[in-house]
Amino acid sequence: MEKQATRDAYGKALVELGHKYNDVVVLDADLSKSTKTYDFAKTFPTRFFNAGIAEQNMIGMAAGLATTGKKVFASSFAIFATGRAFEQVRNSLAYARLNVKVCATHAGITVGEDGGSHQSVEDIAIMRSVPNMMVVVPSDGITTRKALFALYDLEGPAYLRLGRPAVPIIYEDDADFTLGKGIKLKAGQDATLIACGIMVAKALAAAEELEELGISVSVIDMHTIKPIDEDLIIRQARETGAILTLEEHNIIGGLGSAVCEVVSEHYPVPVLRLGINDVFGQSGKPDELLEFYHLTIPSIIQKVRDLLKKKGK
Repeated sequence: MEKQATRDAYGKALVELGHKYNDVVVLDADLSKSTKTYDFAKTFPTRFFNAGIAEQNMIGMAAGLATTGKKVFASSFAIFATGRAFEQVRNSLAYARLNVKVCATHAGITVGEDGGSHQSVEDIAIMRSVPNMMVVVPSDGITTRKALFALYDLEGPAYLRLGRPAVPIIYEDDADFTLGKGIKLKAGQDATLIACGIMVAKALAAAEELEELGISVSVIDMHTIKPIDEDLIIRQARETGAILTLEEHNIIGGLGSAVCEVVSEHYPVPVLRLGINDVFGQSGKPDELLEFYHLTIPSIIQKVRDLLKKKGK
């Protein structure tokens, strides 16, 4: 299966966006080779600004540029973009509803050997708690490009969460993609898997193995965490009566929490959350870390079994 890191897709799409629109401006915090904004910098040197190791300043610069009518994309590692620069993101961008897209790479534990200090497992929770902030977590290179172009047209701030390692390409180039609308990739009757980011491919693989075990599950790519697709969640709760959420993020405050909020208010059914169990990451190879934190296909299958017991099936 073809693979591509979402950060690589982001870098390529930025250049494409820059050729198409003259008002696109990109900022980085001295990490452009890692965040893949480097190609944009080479192609459009007068529209790229390196703020240095000063993420707060970068967000302030982005806010200023946005007030002049520029469409601004500001990049750093997720841990710095949402943690170190939080006050500026909140007050300078979201409070003012400015047209800045914070595109953060190296999210989750698959940062790998950089360790827990650089593995952001709380960034979705942080950003979805901020008023006016959209939160998008694409699952592959195709949806990353589509998300970037859609975010160009979006008025207001947004957070785009991207990863370091190569992940399977799930979609065709002509796939439909709409911000705020989840994508149903597979229909099933017994339960629904709602995933984002790297866990979408794992959900699809687990669904195939579950079919062989006589268990039929739906698979949803919930690429937009905020605003979340309430209608789709409620529809799936009605159709299958049980939901498992999958994310490379703390189970507190992320996709799982967002889904639970919708279900508890509108159509209560059993829900289980598979993610990081409120702990920090650690240094290790990405695949080893996914195994250690149980973000694997066998873990998904076991969680579905547990879920069906709760459902009473």
